[in-house]
Parts: sequence; C-alpha cells; structure tokens
Amino acid sequence: MNGHDVLVLGGAGVDTTVYVPELPLPYRDTYQVPPVTDRIGNTGAGVALGCHALGLGVAFADLIGDDPQGALIRHALRDVDCRWGTAVAGTRRSVLLVGPDGRRTSFYDAKVTSGELMPRQLYADVRPRHVHLSIMDFCRHLIPEFDGVPLSTDLHDWDGAAGYQKDFAYGCDLVFLSAAALADPIAVMRDIIARGRAHTVVCTRGADGCLVLTREGETRAGEARAGEGETRPREGGTRIGEVRAFPAAPLPGPVADSNGAGDAFVSGFLYGSLRGAPLERCVRLGAIAGAHACTVTGTHESPITEPLLLARAAG
Repeated sequence: MNGHDVLVLGGAGVDTTVYVPELPLPYRDTYQVPPVTDRIGNTGAGVALGCHALGLGVAFADLIGDDPQGALIRHALRDVDCRWGTAVAGTRRSVLLVGPDGRRTSFYDAKVTSGELMPRQLYADVRPRHVHLSIMDFCRHLIPEFDGVPLSTDLHDWDGAAGYQKDFAYGCDLVFLSAAALADPIAVMRDIIARGRAHTVVCTRGADGCLVLTREGETRAGEARAGEGETRPREGGTRIGEVRAFPAAPLPGPVADSNGAGDAFVSGFLYGSLRGAPLERCVRLGAIAGAHACTVTGTHESPITEPLLLARAAG
C-alpha cells in the first residue's frame, strides 16, 4: 500500500489517569480524587495520532488484546490505517498519577509474552518514507526489515547502560531519549552515535528544552553539511558534531497534564523532517507540539493540528 509518510510499529496501550493532590503522594488509606478515566495511551499510539493530526499519512501496526482495552484502542485509532495482531497476554496498561503541576508517575504493565513476534503480514504491504519503532521486544527483530528506509525510535528514560534498549539505540538513524535517568546525557548521546548508525540523537529535558547531537555537519534528517562546530573522532574515522542545547517552547496555556509530551515532540520533529525542514526547525516544531501536549488533559486525545503548529511556529 502506498501513500504513507510514517509507519509506526508497536506501542499502543490504555492509560488509567488519576489526578492526585501532590507527588510524591504521602501514604493515606483513602484519597478523594477527580474522576478516574481510561484513555488511549503509550508511545506508539501517541506518535501515530500526533503525526496523523499533522496531516502525515500514517500506518500503525501493533499487537493488542482481545479485551475491553483493545476495543478502546481500536476506537481511538479508528481514523488511522491500523493493522492489529493479537497480544496473548492482553492489552498493555499504565496507571498514571498526575500532580497539580502536570508531572506524573507511571506504573506500566507491559503484558510481556516471551518470544512473541509481530507477524510480517501486518506491515509487509506498507511502503513508508519513514519507520518509527517503539521499544517493544517484538519490534526488535524488525530493525533489519527496512533496509534503505530511515528508522527512528524513542528510548524514553533509558539509563544509558541497560541492555534492553541497545538494539534500538544502535540500530536506528534518529534516536530520541529523555535525560530523566541519565547521569551524563552528553556521554550517552556520543556513545549512541559512536556505536550505532544514528545521524541524530535528541535528548529531551522537559522545561529545560533538549540537547541535540549529530554526526559532523548534519543539518536536517540525514542530510550532511561539512565543517561546523567542535568535533570529536568516532570509531572508524567518522567525526561527531558538537552537542547543541535548544530551549523549550513557551506553554500556550496553563499546565494540565505532561503525559504524552515526549511523543508529541517526536511527532512534531518527524513532521518537520519529512517536510524537508532543517534541524533547527524540526526541533522547534517538536518543542511546540510538546508544549501543546502539556496544556491538554489526557495522554494523546488532543494532539496539535498542522494549522495550529505552523501558526505557533510563525509567531
């Protein structure tokens, strides 16, 4: 099937969101809270819905359960070209505690079944311009499947050492991760480029913006320009550019819920990349999309639209 800008693989789930009076939450037998809601969640669904809202052609393939949560996911993604396989253990779930400042604590039930793989027929007919891999274990074997197609992934709160994420970190062209668990983000970013195939690594830092590292001279997704910035040698003689810091975008309103901000950032960045934008604009578009996500409730229910993104980017 043709006409897809992005194929997103894996990573849909259901978020049960509980708005609490503070985080961390002191022990008490009972708290009265606002209505507890089940919503579409998890990273792959967020990237797929975010890219779709920005006008990109999106295909999404995943394994979900034959259960009420799976039905919720199917409904939430009804406007996206989706291909579903059955997850033996059921649909992935998260319980999110969200404080008044929008910060969250997540309890994630991955519903892992050892040896489970994504059937090739779910995605074999898609000819995308770009593939985004969620870090589901059943997506690991898909990395060699897309020879010649740019791959991206989000490592989330990787600590830079755990082995689970390394196949994704070193096997993708564009790597996103959070600084949340990193003692030395720059060292980890350099390691990803030194050991792997990434041309760009983006490390998000919440309200502090993000850090970006590219191979020497990278200015847009995969397009090289020689001779900029401080460089350091890489194994095999390739050189790596300097780490650049970018600010966060101003919030367009009060903070409601930070859930989904990272996935929104990825969506905005990919939108810019697939539109041929330079690196700086891709980062700005990602930051604007992420800021928008912080001002709406839920994880992925109200992603920023293309007209609104471009209007805010022009402001």
